[in-house]
Amino acid sequence: MLKQNHRAWVEIDLAAVKHNVRQLKQLLAPSTELMAVVKADAYGHGCIGVSQAALESGATWLGVATIPEGIQLRNAGITAPIVILGATNSSDEIGTIAEYRLQPTICNPKQALVFHEVLLEKSAAKLLEKLPVHLSIDTGMSRLGTNWQSAVEFVRLVQSLPQLEIASVYSHLATADDRDQSILRLQQQRFEQVIADLKVAGIDPPRLHLCNSAGMLTDRQLHYDLVRPGLALYGLYPAPHLRTSVDLRPVMQVKARITQVKSIEAGTGVSYGHSFHAAQDMRIATVAIGYADGIPRGLSNQISVALHGKIIPQIGTITMDQTLIDVSAVPDAEVGDVVTFLGHAELSPDLNVDKWAEILGTISWEILCGFKHRLPRICINQPDLVSYQAISK
Repeated sequence: MLKQNHRAWVEIDLAAVKHNVRQLKQLLAPSTELMAVVKADAYGHGCIGVSQAALESGATWLGVATIPEGIQLRNAGITAPIVILGATNSSDEIGTIAEYRLQPTICNPKQALVFHEVLLEKSAAKLLEKLPVHLSIDTGMSRLGTNWQSAVEFVRLVQSLPQLEIASVYSHLATADDRDQSILRLQQQRFEQVIADLKVAGIDPPRLHLCNSAGMLTDRQLHYDLVRPGLALYGLYPAPHLRTSVDLRPVMQVKARITQVKSIEAGTGVSYGHSFHAAQDMRIATVAIGYADGIPRGLSNQISVALHGKIIPQIGTITMDQTLIDVSAVPDAEVGDVVTFLGHAELSPDLNVDKWAEILGTISWEILCGFKHRLPRICINQPDLVSYQAISK
């Protein structure tokens, strides 16, 4: 499908993905690998195109949250190691993981034993060999993983199960984007204690990893054998104070077309609830995008958009499929014109995810993941990936 046929779409700059991976790689020691975290359809960017671009530019691992996400990448012909960062437990899930050569996270001894029992049956049927697994240690996130105090017993148990092969031991940082590093340093101390305890027990895991994007940009001592950037891969910074650590380029732009232009008189109410009234005669345009596409209704009357190189206000309540803008300052605006809702910094510093997150009192991750799959993802700056339509089935 060509962009000209879309009412609204998301543009994904794969050259920016490659740039960001190369920038992040420059922070790493030669022995430290990079896992591109592409869960949630690559944070709404389209997992296939982003994964291919990341691997082409130096990433060696991919991280997903669910089994279907991993299957989608395998079906696209991607052969790189894919780690499932979420928990999986059922026999059906375990069989599918093995079939598609995915690598699961094991969070606790009970889960490890279930995996071993299921795989033992499949091994007896000569369906597979040892399965690489990644052991999650809870050092302070309190989400997934075995408590760090019990790490040695956990790792020793998994090591004893012949159907499982330990590929890594890892933990996850809870507050790495805070200026106050006290909790981060406590987690680092606990992870180091786990490493020391494993060494005393004669256990040497092939890989250790701890860093998300924020941890990676904060301190190289946190890098270990592998890093797991997510947000930074997409050109955004986890916190303002980390902006100077590396040069990142936003990957996503969100665009839509004008479907009608009209003039209204002073005092006229606009959109549901008449949350906006024209202070004078003005020209307004209807744009074919709304909250069902991922433009949050809470942004109504608070954001700007770009049209013909000018920054103009959004007006009225954002509706399910349509949004209104003030085009009084753009006399040549007409049906079919492209309006940019999120764009690059050279257009305006207000046309960015961080600004929207600030207005809504949320985080940029949520904004990125909110753009619905009825918006096609159009890959640009990548000759062999002209277009990628996000899967919506």
